[in-house]
Amino acid sequence: MDKRLPMLTIIVPCFNEEEVLPETIKQLTELMNELCEEKLIGKHSRILFVDDGSTDRTWMMIAMESVRNQFVTGIKLARNVGHQKALLAGYLKAREKCDCAISIDADLQDDVGVIKEFMKNYHEGYEIVYGVRKRRDTDSFFKRTTAQGFYRMMKKLGIDLVYNHADFRLLSKRALDELARYPENNLFLRGILPLLGFRSTKVFYDRKERLAGKTKYPLRKMISFALDGLTSFSVRPIRFITIVGIILFSVSILLSSFTIFNHAIFGLNGTVLSLWVLGSLQLIALGTVGEYIGKIFIEVKNRPKYAVEIDLFTKSMVERLDRKIDESYFLKYKS
Repeated sequence: MDKRLPMLTIIVPCFNEEEVLPETIKQLTELMNELCEEKLIGKHSRILFVDDGSTDRTWMMIAMESVRNQFVTGIKLARNVGHQKALLAGYLKAREKCDCAISIDADLQDDVGVIKEFMKNYHEGYEIVYGVRKRRDTDSFFKRTTAQGFYRMMKKLGIDLVYNHADFRLLSKRALDELARYPENNLFLRGILPLLGFRSTKVFYDRKERLAGKTKYPLRKMISFALDGLTSFSVRPIRFITIVGIILFSVSILLSSFTIFNHAIFGLNGTVLSLWVLGSLQLIALGTVGEYIGKIFIEVKNRPKYAVEIDLFTKSMVERLDRKIDESYFLKYKS
């Protein structure tokens, strides 16, 4: 009977998560046992922790737990590459062995209980299942307002995003194989996945407070993430610059005509103001075009997105259980 059950891999990107990791491992292990008992997944399913170049005890805790816990395994990236690339590393590693993969953040703000609904939808034939927040009550006013503004702006630009969906989702093996065909370095997975076109559905849930530690997405990273999403999927900002240029040119013709035919003097203040406005618009235009050129520069070099330093996922269970459970053995894995 177990042979017919899908092998699930839960992917958990981690960066300096030693404070929350024990509780995360506990909750996800309990969930895996429940899913096995309910015959939703096979007994060889795994929890794949992706250490994104942590500088604390995160990797040592993952490595130690991989010996004690049959579900836990992990890969350690050679350096910090960012959440999206670490998540992609988990997806590409998981597709080697799994039938489906679910990604979830280590802080467990996403409801792990919803994973059962994910698996039920998978058994019904859905290739992609999106976890969607019902509300944003746990966010600050600023974050809630800017997030909603971001989704509205992306929609107006013609970019197909699932509203209030982050990176809590299920992907089938077929969807993972298709995702692997997207080689771009400027990753924006929330925009790529709807492009796959496979049968999908949504599961709504309430987001919780972070268990411990600090958010790994401060304002600077949120702005960078938004810009990546915007410039990776739409050329409308460049077109907008062209439209603004045409409008300003038309206005300048009208003002010039008015000045010539009415013998009007524009004045020093007006001249200085015009120079400031036009100069600012030119800098904005150059910056926008430069953003696209920078992305072209990164893409054409086609450098590897990440390097895996240690891979426990491809090792067999026997190899892992044969190790001596001694913390000093894993100290060499500490960043």
